[in-house]
Amino acid sequence: MKKGTWATLSVVVGTAVLLLSACGPGDDNSSATQTASSTGTKTLLVWEDVKKSEGIQDAVQAFEKQHNVKVKVVEKAYADQLEALRLDGAAGTGPDVITMPHDQIGSAVTEGLLQEIKPDQKVTDSFTDESIQSQTVNGKLYGLPKSVETTVLFYNKDRVKKAPTTLDGWYDLSKKLTKDGQYGFVAKWDEIYYAQSVLGGSGGYIFNQKGDGSYDVNDIGLNNKGAIEGGEYIQTFFSEGLFPKGIIGEQGINVLNSLFTEKKAAAVISGPWSFGPYQEAGIDYGVTELPTLPNGKHMSSFLGVKSYNVSSYSQNKELAEIFIEFLTNEANSKKRFDVTEEIPPVKKLMKDPMITENAKANAVSKQTKYATLTPNNPEMAEVWKPIDSALRLIATGRTDVKQAFDDAVKQIDSQIKANHSK
Repeated sequence: MKKGTWATLSVVVGTAVLLLSACGPGDDNSSATQTASSTGTKTLLVWEDVKKSEGIQDAVQAFEKQHNVKVKVVEKAYADQLEALRLDGAAGTGPDVITMPHDQIGSAVTEGLLQEIKPDQKVTDSFTDESIQSQTVNGKLYGLPKSVETTVLFYNKDRVKKAPTTLDGWYDLSKKLTKDGQYGFVAKWDEIYYAQSVLGGSGGYIFNQKGDGSYDVNDIGLNNKGAIEGGEYIQTFFSEGLFPKGIIGEQGINVLNSLFTEKKAAAVISGPWSFGPYQEAGIDYGVTELPTLPNGKHMSSFLGVKSYNVSSYSQNKELAEIFIEFLTNEANSKKRFDVTEEIPPVKKLMKDPMITENAKANAVSKQTKYATLTPNNPEMAEVWKPIDSALRLIATGRTDVKQAFDDAVKQIDSQIKANHSK
């Protein structure tokens, strides 16, 4: 799940409600429900992400016709749906299907909020391995992937004619461009969501991943040799004034976005959530996968997966599972991409010209090869705050990198033992 991004701003746009059924536009939601009830037709309640219902409209209508069912689609910010499910599900007013970021799945399964699903092998085989892994907890599958996202590099074509392919190249360019309130390359490296690009590419990791895809929470790699080397490299950009002090802290992402949209930064690291806002700001930008590090390896990034999941409170679990299989099949995933530009992790579509010939989608697709899944286990909740605090100490030069990371790992380990011991 991305933290502190343009997508966060979209959460506050409010909740829009859209009924996608045989009823015409403007028909009352309650009357549609009553009609379905009186005729014995089953009704599925689906929570979709904000401004994304249009992408599944055709699929919903086709499903209704094929299965003689009414599907009511309600838009809610996807990052907030799990919290709403906790309340509405228990009250009997919750959805049958939700969409959510994969790093919430571990906690949701622990709380008993999600229903295990058992699709045919050919269904799971149609998705990338990482995206299926994102939906798997303790060997059981709890959802099907809807889309993937990761961070990429945006650059202003008016200020950068040819984008460097190495981070050292961006460092050198930034040395030339940083003056009089203007900056070269800028990144939000006081947060692990973005700093993972350097730490991960240098050999650091959150939790060591076992062969079966599970995480060893006793093996934290945020203070190993590679992480420390990566942290020292990050510190260089701050200590030499190549990053403005204003990007440090909770409001820093707004500062970073303003620098780019006001043409004061030549390049920034962001994600697909910025495609629209940057374009609306009138920036002629290019987008590419992240550059390579001094060690010759590609910068890493966190891979986020949005999914469709069946609520354990659903009274129509079997039908809901059939529905999410239908929504995420190749044909409907392709239609959804056409409308939303969210990249479906369907193996065949990742090689389709619609993605490979789309500069923005192709950049994200290429970067996913170097990305690491954000851990989806409950213990991940103990990681964000301590490591972000350590990165901010490093960014402000208040402590050395090793000390900051050592202290963060001790705190993470202590909180895991206190809150997640069996």
